[in-house]
Amino acid sequence: MSEKEKKDSHIGDIIKKVVSVGVGAAFMTEESVKKILEDLPLPKDIVSGLVQNAKGAKEDFTNGIREEIKSYLSKVDAAKIATEILDRYDLEVEAKFKFKKKHE
Repeated sequence: MSEKEKKDSHIGDIIKKVVSVGVGAAFMTEESVKKILEDLPLPKDIVSGLVQNAKGAKEDFTNGIREEIKSYLSKVDAAKIATEILDRYDLEVEAKFKFKKKHE
C-alpha cells in the first residue's frame, strides 16, 4: 500500500468516526463526544465545533420528541378513557391501615 493510499485510508477512518459521532450525538453526553473526538488528530476549533453541533443535535432531538408527545397527549381525552375503563371493569381496592404509636 502506497503512502497516499495509507493517508487516504486514515482520512477515511477519521471521517467515518466523525460522522458516527454526529449521528450518535443525540444519545451521548457532551463529555462522551469530547472523549471520542480527542483521540482524532483534529484541530481544537473543529473539535469544539463538532461538540457544539452534537449538543445542538441532542437538543433538537429531545425537543422534537417532546413536541410529538405533547401533540399526541393533547388529543387524548382522559375523561373519556377513564369513563370507558370504569364502565368495562369493576374497581377493587385492598387496603391495610395500621396505626403505630410514635416513639418520643
